[in-house]
Amino acid sequence: MDLPKAYNPKEVEDKIYNLWEKSGYFTPENLPDRQAGLPDTTKGNFVAAIAPPNITGELHMGHALEHTLQDIIFRMKRMQGYKALWIPGMDHASIAVHVVLEKELAKEGLTRFKIGREEFLKRAWAWKDKYGGVILDQFRKLGLSLDWTRLRFTMDDKYQKAVETAFLHYYKKGWIYKGERVINWCTKCQTSISDLEVNYVTEKTKLYYIKFGPFILATTRPETKLGDTALAVHPSDERYKKLIGQDLEIETVNNDAPLSEKPSLKKIKLKIVGDHSVDPNFGTGIIKVTPAHDITDFEISQRHDLPLVKVIDENGKMTEMAGVRFQGAKVLAAREQIVKDMQELGLIEKIEDYEHNIGRCDRCNSIIEPLPSKQWFLKMKELAKLALDAVEDGEVALSPERWIGPYKTWLENLRDWNISRQLWWGHKIPIEGEEDILDTWFSSALWPFVILGWPEETDDFKKYYPTQFITSARDILFLWQVRMIFSGKEFTGKAPFKDLYIHPIVQTKEGKRMSKSLGTGINPIELIEKYGADALRFGLAYQTTGVQDMKFGEDVILMGKKFGNKFWNIARYILMKTEGKIIINNGLSSPIIDRFKEVAGDITKNIDGYKFGEAAHLIYDFIWHDFADKYIEETKDKDDEETKAILSYLLINSLKLLHPFMPFLTEEIYQIIEMPGKKMLLIEEWPR
Repeated sequence: MDLPKAYNPKEVEDKIYNLWEKSGYFTPENLPDRQAGLPDTTKGNFVAAIAPPNITGELHMGHALEHTLQDIIFRMKRMQGYKALWIPGMDHASIAVHVVLEKELAKEGLTRFKIGREEFLKRAWAWKDKYGGVILDQFRKLGLSLDWTRLRFTMDDKYQKAVETAFLHYYKKGWIYKGERVINWCTKCQTSISDLEVNYVTEKTKLYYIKFGPFILATTRPETKLGDTALAVHPSDERYKKLIGQDLEIETVNNDAPLSEKPSLKKIKLKIVGDHSVDPNFGTGIIKVTPAHDITDFEISQRHDLPLVKVIDENGKMTEMAGVRFQGAKVLAAREQIVKDMQELGLIEKIEDYEHNIGRCDRCNSIIEPLPSKQWFLKMKELAKLALDAVEDGEVALSPERWIGPYKTWLENLRDWNISRQLWWGHKIPIEGEEDILDTWFSSALWPFVILGWPEETDDFKKYYPTQFITSARDILFLWQVRMIFSGKEFTGKAPFKDLYIHPIVQTKEGKRMSKSLGTGINPIELIEKYGADALRFGLAYQTTGVQDMKFGEDVILMGKKFGNKFWNIARYILMKTEGKIIINNGLSSPIIDRFKEVAGDITKNIDGYKFGEAAHLIYDFIWHDFADKYIEETKDKDDEETKAILSYLLINSLKLLHPFMPFLTEEIYQIIEMPGKKMLLIEEWPR
């Protein structure tokens, strides 16, 4: 049977994916034991869990890259004879769901507080039912070979039971406690968030130089001056050593005077403490300490028994402790007023323009307020050691290796984890009378073993845990991967995966962050519609060359499309030349076959070493140049059986080698070819 003149992905992709799904070969138990009797008959299992997309999302370029690279590995491993299991799932993503649902509620003139918890949760489940599978269907569009029979959700009944088991395990060990600490508070989402969910954005602001008695101290937040309780210096700083332990009397704005009165001065005393966290080379080497509104200052206060004066509340307004002059004002309004007062009173020496990293909520983009709050915390000392040991002992290998340093540094400086959130959608903390839910990442940290049946000793758990590898961008290395490692060690005694590959972050061609809201986002589904899934997959892999940030351009996808068309035409030519009679003779000897085997070996090594770009370049160069430009051109006038046999060999084995990168096109060609003993390319033997 001849191939059509042109390859049309729109006519092929859905048909081929349905063929794969109906075959059942994405489920390892259904894979045929096709290598029985061969030397490598006991390949064993190859298992990984997908990073579960949240139920609010749609496929973005980061998803497309990450899961394409995973699928390349899985398709190769399946063809090598491994029982390949890639488990899909969805994450409930509590704060993300809150953001989208509250936007929907706002359109109706409602808030979650107006409709109440029960109604809000009904809407959350309805959202999950309506949109939860959208991104999973998009994964099908991308061609991901996932075992859909094992689809998991982080809020299903078994998962909720596992989360409760994990919480109570920590609680009984005394590692979970409730205490008041300064945390990151989102005034819009009305919840605490972790340090890793704060985006620090460089923004233009002002730097205010304020008189503190004989000292001039600079700050970007003069409104927090109302909560200052000390000054701090480095204990060995010769300029200030003699002052440590003394009380410094300074003049400041009289916050007890009503706003209707002119600003006036009052005297206060601030203790001077010596603390090693102070950098003596920064500024004047002396800093103001506002324990209630800065996490570092809070830690200083804990070491020196300093009081906390909370002058900003959870709504982003000044509290009673800010005095009658400022109470009730929003933060920015209070800043303007206190600056105006201090200028009138001669307390400001100068004001400069300044660029400053401002913390914003990862979900709603509101400015974060560090506030003292009673929250649930998980002690991290022993867990951090588990994660450190896993890498130092070689139980988990990080790739690229340059991430080992940041991994260790983060764990060595880890604070206790604030695991409670003041939200409704999520895993409720299993303590009687407690209304808070757990941080999404607490449940996500259990993902690789809960989806295999933990805490029960299920057949899947015994057979498939631990998994072989996981991959992600660096932005969730500490949010997710590290937490999975210490969770796996704590609950199962084993790290949940052997390899951790950090892939590049996809940026625009100009090197900017891809963002739908900023108008810089690119929808991969639109690229699939335009060029086909194989072109997108190949283009992404081709650019994954060890860079930390991938500057993505549509031209590389166009290259992938042209390459796919080139291979399609090669296949058409060979089928016409051989009159459709494809016979594989593995005993053939030829320089081009030797070259193919060399390339196949190098591609295998590169994929195993997470060098996807190098592998894609190798197969591109071989097919386009060695195979097409040289061998086919050299043999166009030859019609002997040996030439036809070599062309047949190269076609079938090139199909296999290209399949992980371009699965739709290669499977379509393979299905059209008439050949004895043919199954599906998906499960044919990998070239070696």
